Amino acid sequence: MKQLLQWTIIIPALAWILFFSGLVDNSSIFQVIASILLILSVMSAVHHSEIIAERVGEPYGTIILAISITVIEVSIIVSLMLSEGSEAASLARDTVYAATMLILNGIIGLCLLIGGLKHYEQNFSVSSVTIGLVSLVSIIVFTLVFPTFTESVAGSYYSTPQLVFASIACIVIYSSFLFAQTSRYRQYFLTVGDDENEDAVEPIAIDNKTFYTSLVFLIVSLGIVVLLAKTLSPTIESIIVSYHLPKTLVGVVIAAIILLPEAIAAIIAARKNRLQTSINLALGSALASIGLTIPSVAAVCIMMDMPIILGLDIKSIVLLALSVFTVMLSLSKGKSNIVYGVVLLVNLFAFVFLMIYP
Repeated sequence: MKQLLQWTIIIPALAWILFFSGLVDNSSIFQVIASILLILSVMSAVHHSEIIAERVGEPYGTIILAISITVIEVSIIVSLMLSEGSEAASLARDTVYAATMLILNGIIGLCLLIGGLKHYEQNFSVSSVTIGLVSLVSIIVFTLVFPTFTESVAGSYYSTPQLVFASIACIVIYSSFLFAQTSRYRQYFLTVGDDENEDAVEPIAIDNKTFYTSLVFLIVSLGIVVLLAKTLSPTIESIIVSYHLPKTLVGVVIAAIILLPEAIAAIIAARKNRLQTSINLALGSALASIGLTIPSVAAVCIMMDMPIILGLDIKSIVLLALSVFTVMLSLSKGKSNIVYGVVLLVNLFAFVFLMIYP
């Protein structure tokens, strides 16, 4: 009973009650309360993910958090596409693009900067980074770049056979990445260098009851974070429009809220001198975001005969290529540097700035 009275369990429960009450739609006061509960639910998700990671060990803990968020994100995208139809044809592309830019530039950039400021230099496995980036580059090109240049269908679309091929390619690549991370080359994702133990602590014993409770409330917390983010999106949109900013910023704000649990978990790991865990989480999240979202949305669109826009415009492709190239160079030596973090964060600001001033 005492375990069920912890704030990390009470807060998500209260957030779900508020969401189903319908009060958020009609009152600015309750919208403020919902915003506070949303942030606290993010913190709850991070707490439960840390407990799970402690029990199952790495890299399984980061995989559970990344896939949990992605599955919920996919369900929201699919539901919106089914309700809005052709008006949401580019929703999956915009969400995946924003999430990828935020992960590569924002999360990795902050981890390199904050970890570097506290520990000067941190080590990580180059082999794990290479596996992750090779997989990510291939998936990005298949899903967000090729549709702009294919000729079977006019515009940034794939034909049905091309869409099926791209979806299968994503699943195969992501599955092989998971196999490497959890089985064949698992040691690459556990190698973090000689100085990891500077802040090391004794592992905490997690009993079955605590583990399963955290597993359930991780999903509960992530679910309400996404639902409240979507519920508050009209308010966010009205605020953005009132300042004469483009509506595309709404998707970036929502993607940032959805990625908050992963971002906080990665930054905490970097501060604890566990940069390898931060990189596992960031690259794994980017791969899951694209490798699971696009095939799922593609399957729904094919079955429902709905259009789906995947190809990015040239400016977005250049920004995405710059981000991937910068990350590849930053993580090529196995040692962190605060300059890498600064450059990645500048890339992120450029992404937002050019969205406001195209």
